[in-house]
Amino acid sequence: MNLFLSLSAEQIMYSKEELKELKRTFWTGFDDYCSLLPEFRGKRCRWILYDTKVKGVELKFDATREGAFVILEINHRNEAERLEMYERVEWYKEQLEQGFSGALVWDPFFVRESGQQVARVYCFRGGLDIHRREHWPGFYEYLAANMLKLQENFLRIREYIRFE
Repeated sequence: MNLFLSLSAEQIMYSKEELKELKRTFWTGFDDYCSLLPEFRGKRCRWILYDTKVKGVELKFDATREGAFVILEINHRNEAERLEMYERVEWYKEQLEQGFSGALVWDPFFVRESGQQVARVYCFRGGLDIHRREHWPGFYEYLAANMLKLQENFLRIREYIRFE
């Protein structure tokens, strides 16, 4: 029996190029999904992501083998500024969490894979695996719905959390 055929979907390993293509296809599909949403119908899907107008604050999507993440990240290089911005955001916790089904995760000392320490506020849905194309509709629905909420809530507090 062919060894490859006996592996389950979770055990299949991708080459670096295959994984890059898989992710490109995933995000292209996500763009297509978003273009069908009523909020974006008839116009290009525009997330603010890196253009928050607040230094060191970004909104991010992440899709991994562990699940889907919608993230507000505070990534000032200076730890004191990062923690001060985190506290400013935390003052508006109630407004930022408005509309979410559960509480957001608040992590002032999140460490990225690169080793860089950042602060994150995020929501997460487990049980999804980006390597399994049949999970992609679940990713798309979760990412879009929750980023719409996070972005809207962030825009309401943006002016109050900026440094002078």
